[in-house]
Amino acid sequence: MKAASRFQTLPSRHELLSHDHQEKPLNMSCSADLAPHLGNVSAAEYICNKFTDSDLAINNTYLLFSAYFVFMMQCGFAMLCAGAVRKKNTNNIMLVNVMDAVAGAISYYLFGFAFAFGQPSNKFIGKRFFALKDIPSESTYLDYSNFLYQWAFAIAAAGISSGSLAERTRFSACLIYSIFFTGFVYPVLSHWYWSPYGWANPYRAPGALLFSSGVIDFAGSGVVHMAGGIAGFWGALIEGPRRGRFFDGRIYYKPKGHNPALLLLGAWGNLADICNGILGGFAAITSGCSVVEPWAAIICGIVSALVLIWLNMLSERFGFDDPLEAAQLYGGCGTWGLLFTSLFAKKKFVNEVYGERPGGRPYGLYMGGGGKLFAAHIVAVLVNIGWVSATMAPLFLILKYLNLLRVSEEEEISDMNWSRFGGSAYPLDDDGIELF
Repeated sequence: MKAASRFQTLPSRHELLSHDHQEKPLNMSCSADLAPHLGNVSAAEYICNKFTDSDLAINNTYLLFSAYFVFMMQCGFAMLCAGAVRKKNTNNIMLVNVMDAVAGAISYYLFGFAFAFGQPSNKFIGKRFFALKDIPSESTYLDYSNFLYQWAFAIAAAGISSGSLAERTRFSACLIYSIFFTGFVYPVLSHWYWSPYGWANPYRAPGALLFSSGVIDFAGSGVVHMAGGIAGFWGALIEGPRRGRFFDGRIYYKPKGHNPALLLLGAWGNLADICNGILGGFAAITSGCSVVEPWAAIICGIVSALVLIWLNMLSERFGFDDPLEAAQLYGGCGTWGLLFTSLFAKKKFVNEVYGERPGGRPYGLYMGGGGKLFAAHIVAVLVNIGWVSATMAPLFLILKYLNLLRVSEEEEISDMNWSRFGGSAYPLDDDGIELF
């Protein structure tokens, strides 16, 4: 405030550059030119403020563009869902993805951002900034740009669980769990790992770090993908498989997606398997993308595909039906991503990203960094599973008990585009027949 009041008495840029004020234009980036008019100290402060303003503008621009790119995950997931489900359910799954974004925006605005990043707070949950109220105006971290960025991650996680429940879930149930997930379940997880106050944050003071390392989840293998996958697992398990999917404990009918082009946009053999394999690699590498070598990333992708194949075999063996394989893909590969980072994180990259610590920072087990980072990530995996299971499973059970979770048998067998949304997802010819 002292600096601000001082600058209020200084000549404006227009006055400094005007012909009446001086004979030749000033170089506004040179404190030597400004010193005769402002004084040495004020001139230096003036130039520093200009650099600070430019730095903030560049950072905000970069963050906003990053938020737009993260939001494209939601668009891509909507395309993936539309291509993976049967044509009769396209309207339903597309509108569910739109609803995730809209309801998630309101829920995250009112509660989610405060639970995730409200400060000061405790290690478990944030306690301030509900509805973005009372955020310090001078904060360069807790601003609207960061809110938009974090909201994009929240709705991406919610969209994952929506895919697991496709083709058989009531729209009202999707609305309820989307609000609950983006407003409470996901924000608490992100607080643990991404808030400066979170118990697993790797930027905490050395004495407060979990196993002297914290948990490295740079872009959300555990926070986003694993959380969404576990929530989807419980929803699909409690709701049960689609009608006719299994009979007498065996696969009876496996519905195919109706639009390979949309499926590919969301991401040939089996196009769905290839796209899911690629997405599994993406989900896994987000944890350690900043701290691993390219050769390690290749290992991550290969193992991710094997994890997905094994989990798909296991799900069919036990009669688990997930139309998009979202629980297996994001839950399984997200879990592998957290473990992978603890095995292959490189010392140099860990120190560059998270800062050096007295006595050194733990890094990847297979890179010679000891087992502390691996232990921290094992704890993170177990806690993530426990938290999402303890919050989302009861919600789905309540919805099922109240008969709010699943559509009727008639609606599921028939065309949900017409029964629920009053029209086809594709244009009709003069005889009322779909053109595509």
